[in-house]
Amino acid sequence: MLDFARVKRREIKIPELVGDLSVDDLRDLTNEMIDDMLTRIVGCVDTDVTFEPEDPQARDPYAVDESEEGIAWTLGHIIAHVTASAEESAALGAEMARGVEFHGRSRSEVAWREVKTMAQCVHRLEESRRMRLTSLDMWPDEPYLDVSYQPWPGAGVINAVGRFVLGLQHDWGHLDQIDDVVSQAKAGRS
Repeated sequence: MLDFARVKRREIKIPELVGDLSVDDLRDLTNEMIDDMLTRIVGCVDTDVTFEPEDPQARDPYAVDESEEGIAWTLGHIIAHVTASAEESAALGAEMARGVEFHGRSRSEVAWREVKTMAQCVHRLEESRRMRLTSLDMWPDEPYLDVSYQPWPGAGVINAVGRFVLGLQHDWGHLDQIDDVVSQAKAGRS
């Protein structure tokens, strides 16, 4: 797995982390991330998916409904969220690799309240794997790696590889949250 901790500590920026990654590397990293998330939810049961954990620091300024800005996320909510974000990065990366300038967000998220079973979580992760890997098939043999933009001030300028990897970084940023929710849910069962 990429060392996103160094990016989080601001020791390096995404462009430095991904400078020599190939499309095959992106495939491997995608499989590694999805496999990691699937491993983290092994042993969970359906009630764990909708278990409402304790999270005093819960804050979601992008919540569709204002009343949901401070709610703790269920496992189903996290899975819906991370897969949508990584798929967005994969889609935008594919566009940039084909020479399309960044033009804004490209996001679609399944309704997290409808994710209620482990089968749905596993399906969503596997579906996301398929979508992300398929997006890499859209990259030309010689991608337009000169097409770039700065996603936010101080982030560095990223190209298609960086855009794709932002999805993996976002996944990574939620791994501890997955562990915490799974741990709380399993403890709540005993």
